Amino acid sequence: MITLHHLNNSRSQRIIWLLEELGVEYRIEHYQRDAKTSLAPDSLKKIHPLGKSPVITDGDNTIAESGLIIEYLLKTYDKGRFVPQEGSPQYWQYLYWLHYSEGSLMPFLVMALVFNKIKTAPMPFFIRPIAKGIADKVMTSYVGPTLDTNIRYIEAYLAKNTWFAGEQMTGADFQMIFPLEAALNRGIRAQDFPAISAFVARIHAIPAYQTALQKGGPYDYA
Repeated sequence: MITLHHLNNSRSQRIIWLLEELGVEYRIEHYQRDAKTSLAPDSLKKIHPLGKSPVITDGDNTIAESGLIIEYLLKTYDKGRFVPQEGSPQYWQYLYWLHYSEGSLMPFLVMALVFNKIKTAPMPFFIRPIAKGIADKVMTSYVGPTLDTNIRYIEAYLAKNTWFAGEQMTGADFQMIFPLEAALNRGIRAQDFPAISAFVARIHAIPAYQTALQKGGPYDYA
């Protein structure tokens, strides 16, 4: 049986959704973030040395990284529903967005989160103006503009496409839901990006996604 090692408010929520869509037998091992640091507990390192989530175990296989987990589950348990025909234009779009999510988009969402936290983190009063000034400068000169470029790129794509790789939902959509949920939760206004907002709302209305939310527990991004 597949075991998903699931951390609250993390990328592993999208893996629960995929498992529900595939209709495979699985169980969830729940982990909770530290209330002060928001970091994963050390117990996850017993499953994988990096101590991150999601991680799945399936027989003798222990697999980390969302994109690889999605590819593994689709190659092992899918019957062609969520992967376009290999070699087709849709197939390359599927792989592109599968990699783009974590390779291009998420690093800037994480940087934005970190630099915004720096501005409110406890520190000596005489250091605060310096730290805030550095954080503001990085956000306005680099992180903010680059993130804005990426969000507008996705908005333009979704304005012309219902899904990320063709006329049907694919593994790319499972991969892209988390960063777009996070973006809407962390600052972009839904009214400014109607195509992204519509995509997220469309996913949230899917019965298997709703079931995944019930099984995964509290999830701030939905």
